[in-house]
Parts: sequence; structure tokens; C-alpha cells
Amino acid sequence: MKLLHTSDWHLGHTLYNYDRSYEQTDFLAQLARIVAKEQPDVMVISGDIYHYSNPSAATQRMYTEGMLSIHQACPEMTIVVTAGNHDSSSKLEIDSSLWKHFSVHVIGSIERYPNGQVNLDKHIIAIRPPSGETKGYVAAVPHVYPQNFPLLTPNASRDQRLKNFFHALLDKAIRENVRHLPIVLTAHLSVDGSDSTGHDESAGGMEYVPLSDLGQGYDYLALGHIHCPQTLRNSQQRARYCGTPLPVNFEETYPHSVSLVEIEAGQKPEIRTVAIHNPLPLVTLPPSPLPFNEALQALEEFPEDRPAYIRLNVLFESNLPGCNERASQAAKGKACKFCYIKSNRKTALQDTMNPHLYNLQEFLDKSPLEIACLYYLENEGEEMSEEMRRLMSLAIQQVKQKQTL
Repeated sequence: MKLLHTSDWHLGHTLYNYDRSYEQTDFLAQLARIVAKEQPDVMVISGDIYHYSNPSAATQRMYTEGMLSIHQACPEMTIVVTAGNHDSSSKLEIDSSLWKHFSVHVIGSIERYPNGQVNLDKHIIAIRPPSGETKGYVAAVPHVYPQNFPLLTPNASRDQRLKNFFHALLDKAIRENVRHLPIVLTAHLSVDGSDSTGHDESAGGMEYVPLSDLGQGYDYLALGHIHCPQTLRNSQQRARYCGTPLPVNFEETYPHSVSLVEIEAGQKPEIRTVAIHNPLPLVTLPPSPLPFNEALQALEEFPEDRPAYIRLNVLFESNLPGCNERASQAAKGKACKFCYIKSNRKTALQDTMNPHLYNLQEFLDKSPLEIACLYYLENEGEEMSEEMRRLMSLAIQQVKQKQTL
């Protein structure tokens, strides 16, 4: 079975108030061309289709038109879409009945029967082209916070909810797979030992789970949520984050791609990546921090006709007035878009012990967890412990979860 694995599209994402629909539409067109060339049996989108739980009408139209183009590029291909933590599961599923006419299966939430039992059948999708036999199965799991997974048995431990659900789902998929065809498991979560470089761990929840909790019996685990592409160690090359096709922030400096996977039951999958070209790359000028005037000169010398988002990498000895205005003026008339100034103070001690020295842009660039750590340091005179950081991150996660309900 040939699988195209992608995730974390974040359609509708803006970068420092700049609209990114051109880049996102271009990505969807690239994806349609990849599908036309590769003719996969199945494409799995492992969550975070949208960046906001309430996407605009224009963003939803972009998604719909993009998906129809992808379907037309390979009408025999099955598409499996699962909700991520940025998506509204109910809104994603609104048109699920219509999408099935285009071989698109949308899994936004875990469904229960009227008697309260979980409908595991909803999550097991046979990959069967209209003109052929079944090629394999996808066991699709949308994003669910670990504490919100259903209790499958009355006596089950509440802290084993996630583990019990994945094990039960795979057990059912294996029982249905009488011909021993490939089984793909999808999930949108953070696995222990994964590389979260560039990912803000306080945004969207980063509660890590052991790989073993996701069960056994799958031939490939198509993961979403973490943006850095990687195949997990100790997974026998069976578990992979395909990463974001477009960078969401300036820290995502790694290549961006989608993953093509050839899968045979019981064998190690063969994985290759197809690069995604970003017509507006995120560029840090200069690569290493320099005093403001030298960094500004790098922006002034940046080619006028080269499209890019720019952040200035500045070594500040003290705050200088009017820096953002001067940088904006230097980018005026160029194809590039100035975003913000990354401030690098001379010592980490000065950076942490004097949070009141941050200017507004620096403060807005901090994550909620970073701000909480600075506040704690200033008031308690010591750094926040790892356990307290974990609890604070969990609290932020819970607040974000309530905001999306």
C-alpha cells in the first residue's frame, strides 16, 4: 500500500498580521501535483487542518477547493482526515457525509452509540479503491486530551484511558484484517523522545505519552502535532511525524515536506520525503545577532525583488527608540515583509533577571509559559522547577481546551 502522509497544514495562519493564503494555496496546488505523479492508495492528514477552530469562510473555501483538486488528481485514492487540537471537531465533521462521495473520510471526534458504547467501527477505514480490492486499513484517531478519552470498561483506571482506547482500536483492526494487509494508525499527539524543535510547547498542549501506549500491530504510525519531521527512534522505522508543509514560525528552520510511504504488512516501511517549496520563506537577518545598525544594513541590502518574511536578529546593549519604524522603512518598496526584531541581550542573566526591560514586541513574542517563568523568577528569586513548569503548561493547555469548546 502506498501512503501519502501529511499533517499540520494550519490553513488560515497569519504571520505578524500578514495574510498567508497565497503560500497555503500554493502548497495545496503542490500537493495535488504530488498526488497526480505518485498516485497513492491513501492520503492521511494527521490533524491541524486549520490554524483556528473557527476558520474564515475564505479559508474553508481554500480547503474545499484544494481537497477537490487533490481528489481529481487521483480519484482512486482514499483520503483520511483527522482533527487536530487546533481544529473544531464538530465543524470539521459537518460535511463528512458529503465528503464520502469523494472518498474522503473525516474523523473529528470519538462517537458513542445510544447505549453509551464507543463506535470503534467509525475509526477503522478500509482502503478500497472503486475499481479494485482492499489494499489495507487506516485506524484513525483524532486529537483528544488524554483525560478525555472514553472509559471502555467500568473498572478501567482513568489514567489509562488513552492507552486502553488505542489498544482496543488496534485489536479490532487486527481482527478485521483477515487477509493480513497493512494497517496504518494515525494520531495527533506528542510522543516521548520526539524532537519538538521550533514548536511552542505551551501552545496547543504538549503532554507527552509513551510510544508503547499507542499499542502494537500497526505497520506504520502516521503522527501529527509536532512540526519537526522525524522518524522516531526505537520504532523500527514505523512511527513518523511528517512535520509541517509550511513553517509556522521563524524557529522552524528545518526542511518542510510531505512523506511518501510504501507499506507491506509485517515489513519495515520505505519512507521518502517530497520537499514543499515555500514561495515566501522565513528569513532571519543576519544569521547571528549583530548590533542594530549592522542588522539594519543587512535588511537594506536584501534584494528588492526577493519575497520573504524578515526578522532582524539584533544584539541590544540597551533599548533603542524607533527601531521597528526604521526596519519597516528599510523594507518599504521591497518584495520582503518585515515582521519583528528578535532581541538578544548580552547575557542570559540580564535577560532573565530584568523582565521589565522587554519592549512590547519582545513581550508579545513570549509564550504564556515563558511569561509565567519570568514572573516567578522576579517574585521568588529563583527559577521555576521542572515540575512546576509541567503543571503550569498543563494549566495553560486546559485553558486553551476550554476556549475551543
